[in-house]
Amino acid sequence: MFKKILIANRGEIAVRVIRACREMGITSVAVYSDVDRAALHVLKADEAYHIGPSAASESYLNIAKILEAAKRSGATAIHPGYGFLSENAKFAHACADAGVKFIGPTAASMEMMGSKTRARQEMEKAGIPFVPGTSRGLESAEQAKEIAERIGYPVMLKAAAGGGGKGMRLVHTPADLKSALESAKSEAQRAFSDDEVYIEKAILNPRHIEVQILADEHGNTVYLGERECSIQRRHQKVVEESPSAVVDSDLRQRMGEVAARVAKAANYTNAGTIEFLLDENKNFYFLEMNTRLQVEHPVTELVTGVDLVHLQIRIAAGETLPFSQDDVRLRGHAIECRIYAEDPDNNFFPSPGNIRLLREPGGPGVREDSGMYEGWTVPIDYDPMLAKLIGYGSDRAQAIERLRRALDEFFIGGIKTNISLFQRIVRDDDFKAAKLDTGYLERLLQSEPRDSSYKNDDVVAIAAGLFAALDATSMTRGNGLQPASSNNKSSGAASNWKKASRFEALR
Repeated sequence: MFKKILIANRGEIAVRVIRACREMGITSVAVYSDVDRAALHVLKADEAYHIGPSAASESYLNIAKILEAAKRSGATAIHPGYGFLSENAKFAHACADAGVKFIGPTAASMEMMGSKTRARQEMEKAGIPFVPGTSRGLESAEQAKEIAERIGYPVMLKAAAGGGGKGMRLVHTPADLKSALESAKSEAQRAFSDDEVYIEKAILNPRHIEVQILADEHGNTVYLGERECSIQRRHQKVVEESPSAVVDSDLRQRMGEVAARVAKAANYTNAGTIEFLLDENKNFYFLEMNTRLQVEHPVTELVTGVDLVHLQIRIAAGETLPFSQDDVRLRGHAIECRIYAEDPDNNFFPSPGNIRLLREPGGPGVREDSGMYEGWTVPIDYDPMLAKLIGYGSDRAQAIERLRRALDEFFIGGIKTNISLFQRIVRDDDFKAAKLDTGYLERLLQSEPRDSSYKNDDVVAIAAGLFAALDATSMTRGNGLQPASSNNKSSGAASNWKKASRFEALR
């Protein structure tokens, strides 16, 4: 087993890995940029090393600086988290060359599955069902037109090296195809330094279902049920849950077995996710493979009782999986919300700034994976995710109710967040009835809310402002509320208990 692991990431996922290391008796090493000097992952880690300016290209994406930090610290393994360098085959190669274990798949597997066109070619050889379209990049607008007419409109243009909706265009008519192709190629070049774009048949309003797999370095592969990820905004997942309300045991087994075949075809090891589209007739099609730990991994952990980060580390250390497919059981239901520093009432505009007040939820069936604390300043430089809030229950109805309660308890003062959006979702009749597809959130945002009781932002903002006015000097970084004086009676200052009760009354 490794004695020291460097986490090449930041925020809540870095904190998540640090906690796993501590549970396993492994020394954790954080890295940080200028703006992250006081970040939670830096405070939580056993050791921390500065790696450069705030720009990700000069810090978290700088392979040389991260490997230098590993060398200085004596770390023998690197966990990449997700995002940044987690799916970068060059980084995996560099780790191997430096004699540092990359906690993830091999560079060869990443290269195969990282290109969507190459992945489609390999899946075609393995007999994996995928959406009709091309397995190679388009060479011209004329070729795109010919293929689109053959497979039928609407079609989807996708960046071969892409993800997160970048380089992706939905095309309904031939008249829009040429300009959409040019736009997709241009965006792909900017985002991935690769303008390869391919075309596939657009399956309108499908469900987005993904299967978690684990594979050790001794040939053993298991699948851990599915996650429903249909609630998306601009192709970015917003809410995830496990299991899916529409996947029965037979469909789960068939999708899981296909996912395991995909992993074996890629000679895959460690944790990975196979993504599928599920149409209205419950036909499923391979979409892509994510060669890393997913943001939404907690919902799988809760319903399976499996710690995915522990197993990632053990697999990378050469251990065999401690269970077989027959041992996997799903129990209960879990739903996750991604909490962002953004304003849903202002076109989801980013909202960096100082967290002046933080009231976090708790109680039965509530899990929060967080990268924030009271007094911390949210930077503008990176993805605005602050935390992940998960509700778990014996069934979907209980999970929803626990998540609703937790969202109502959650308050982050000083910045805007998307908590109000999730309060609206969990009260929506279609969500509660699991009437979901990838167009669900767009329809919800375009509709008028039938119940405005979830929207207490104004009241909370007023309360927070009055609370802060009671003693502006009482907010200190990381320490919560502090007395304005060492002798409250002589200074006439209200006690912290009284301030807290006043705030609660205002809510």
